[in-house]
Amino acid sequence: MAIEAQNSVVGIEYEVKEAGSNEVVDTNKGAQPLEFITGKGHIIPGLENALVGMKEGESADILVKAADAYGEVNPEAVQTLPIEQFEGVDLKEGMTLYGQGENGETVQVTVKSFNDKEVTIDFNHPLAGKDLMFSVTVLSNREATEEEAASGQVGGGEEHCESGSCGCGH
Repeated sequence: MAIEAQNSVVGIEYEVKEAGSNEVVDTNKGAQPLEFITGKGHIIPGLENALVGMKEGESADILVKAADAYGEVNPEAVQTLPIEQFEGVDLKEGMTLYGQGENGETVQVTVKSFNDKEVTIDFNHPLAGKDLMFSVTVLSNREATEEEAASGQVGGGEEHCESGSCGCGH
């Protein structure tokens, strides 16, 4: 059965590098498969679209352009804030900090630079503006149950393993 654009429960093993580089940015090789339901926006669109039509056991190298991955760099997403807002933080250039967005969501920022008065932070995803090369193997593929399709969660969103090993993020 080929992966459908909507409501396929897919498990993949992947390794991703910045295109043109040998540095591995992320991988789950040797760990739990990444499981997601197609059509729910769980993974970057360029990768999901390229997986449609693939079958269990199939492998591919997939180039995902920045626009279909984490988007282009938005210069307006860089802000300079008073250093007092970072009291108690041992600041280092390039470090990642997590905060709360306007709607209560978790936001990730990167410290670009700082001095004794202010800190420049970047709200862009660290991979924004970068083309990515995925080496992917489809480990599993099945049709979503009615509950999974409705909830958008593999397993229907009821009980979890509590350790995060099911991919639930606990």
